[in-house]
Amino acid sequence: MRDLITFLSDIFSYDPSYPLLFIQFNFWAFFLIVFAGLCLLHSLPTLAKYRKPGNPAGGGRDDHFKLHLRNGYLFLVSLFFYYKTSGLYIILLIFSTIVGYILGILFDLFSRRGVSKGYRTLLLVIGVVVNLGVLFYFKYAYFFTDIHNAIFNSDIQVVNHFAQFANHFTTTSRLDASVIIVPVGISFFTFQNISYIVDVYKGEIGHVRNILDFGFYTTFFPQLVAGPIIRAKQFIPQLYKPYFLSRRQFGVAVFWILNGLIKKIVLSDYLAVNFADNIFEHPEFYTPFHNLSALFIYSLQVYADFSGYTDIAIGVAMLMGFYLPKNFNSPYKATSPAGFWKRWHISLSNWLKDYLYIPLGGNRNATLASWLILGGMLVAVALMARTFWVTFAVTTVIGLLLAVYIIFPRHRHNFRTNVNNMDTMLLGGLWHGPSFNFIIWGGLNGLGILIYKAWKPQSPRTRVVITQAFFATALLADIIWPCPALNVAAFWSGLICVGTMLRYLVVNPLCQKHGKERLARTLEHAWSILLTFIFITFTRLFFRCGSNLSPAEANEVAWNTAKNMVNSIGSTWNLSDIPLIIANKSGVFIAFLIGMVIHWLPERFKRRYRLWFAQMPLWMLAIVVVITVFFVYQFITADIQPFIYFQF
Repeated sequence: MRDLITFLSDIFSYDPSYPLLFIQFNFWAFFLIVFAGLCLLHSLPTLAKYRKPGNPAGGGRDDHFKLHLRNGYLFLVSLFFYYKTSGLYIILLIFSTIVGYILGILFDLFSRRGVSKGYRTLLLVIGVVVNLGVLFYFKYAYFFTDIHNAIFNSDIQVVNHFAQFANHFTTTSRLDASVIIVPVGISFFTFQNISYIVDVYKGEIGHVRNILDFGFYTTFFPQLVAGPIIRAKQFIPQLYKPYFLSRRQFGVAVFWILNGLIKKIVLSDYLAVNFADNIFEHPEFYTPFHNLSALFIYSLQVYADFSGYTDIAIGVAMLMGFYLPKNFNSPYKATSPAGFWKRWHISLSNWLKDYLYIPLGGNRNATLASWLILGGMLVAVALMARTFWVTFAVTTVIGLLLAVYIIFPRHRHNFRTNVNNMDTMLLGGLWHGPSFNFIIWGGLNGLGILIYKAWKPQSPRTRVVITQAFFATALLADIIWPCPALNVAAFWSGLICVGTMLRYLVVNPLCQKHGKERLARTLEHAWSILLTFIFITFTRLFFRCGSNLSPAEANEVAWNTAKNMVNSIGSTWNLSDIPLIIANKSGVFIAFLIGMVIHWLPERFKRRYRLWFAQMPLWMLAIVVVITVFFVYQFITADIQPFIYFQF
């Protein structure tokens, strides 16, 4: 009896060192039990007496009552999943759910009673402020405290008031009140609730009447802790559709699950454990080639990790009869920074476009809020960096922006609309973490988008002149003030300059002369993909350096790590070391090449083998699943590597 009590206690208690992850056996045991319960609910006979005229079930086998029962069941198991992942922070998830549900009811009540739009707008503001307030407190308390201390020369210390309350409420001391830990998935379920509040306010979707249905929307466990961000108008209609899973859909769901496990365990974790993590931990101890390789390898690692989670989430949700939005579309096939963000974390990009970029003015004009956000973010970076060069760079950027705005009045409209682009990318960077490294990362992506917008309409001759001028400037600066950062800038600007000259002065004329225009377009496409991949990879330097740190230490440690890596890459190279490094880490480099080749395969080919897999006979499918799972779990390391986006 005692052993049984211990066993049940282990199942239903929270262990912070062993959360439920897609890559653990415990999760799949949990999912099989959940799926069995779902099948049992689906097999219940139709309860006609509960059916009301015009119910959303539409007269199929599943009636209105069964749908509520299913949604309530999945709501409860999703809460259990989050408790096993985050412990007492489940209180925040329940609080957020209740706030969203009540606001939806109030919106409907105000609308039916003809209450003025001003009161409904006030409700909207309250809902957004409450959700963002919770997010800001847990994720950005250190960020804003550091800014306050820098401005007023104070020494305010952050205290976890939630932990104090939870410990008092439960008469325990489970949570450390001296530090604020970011709850898993808080950014995702906060944005989901804001999506619901705004969509109901706009009348794009009706409010959810049943608290169990709405709770299911906010807590659906496959995507709860790392997305994709599901929009209310996309997912809530699915709450009232009867369960359906065709034979082909079953095969596709299994494919996505296996595909995600391979990406995460075979590719991402292998690259992290055997190479990237060690380099980023102490970049100063490794050669320039090690550091440069780690950047490119991390680009593939983070993609395989995040898209692997999304693939598994999509597959698990599909098995239960629900469909999550596509979150990745081969992002390293992008030919520009803007194209990359249409392919990477699509649900976040679309959310930021609809709920931030367009309300700020979109491509029409900049608003007062646009200028306040841009100025505030630049000042925050300057204050938090606490280094002369960053402050000098920020001041220079502000000065250049003002000069361009004053000197070129004809381009002021384009300038103002571009402010909204930059604001969106800066806030998108800050969404990823409370560190100025993430702001720099977002700012670099925004700058890349704006540069490409200005570059695209230029003639070939102008492009050659611009790249030559940029290379000459970087080279001259490196000669006058030699430093690793300018070495890197001179090298990459020189590479871009040479490539641009070859493209327009040699390759294109030769292809046109010999009637090979298609070859010219292919080479141009490949060159654009390569440049975009290199640019995105270098911005990852600031992303990775702060992504595995607590908010209390993120700013200083992340900045020093990024600086050490740049210093290493920009120092003197010993080319004789490269063959030895590649030979010593041959498995890592082979895995990287295989991963990139698969990533760059044509989408039509990928769709073809995905459908072929889905249509295999069940006996063959079972054999493939067993072999794949056995193969995948040979790569599991002693320390389970959590998904990278759990930290966001």
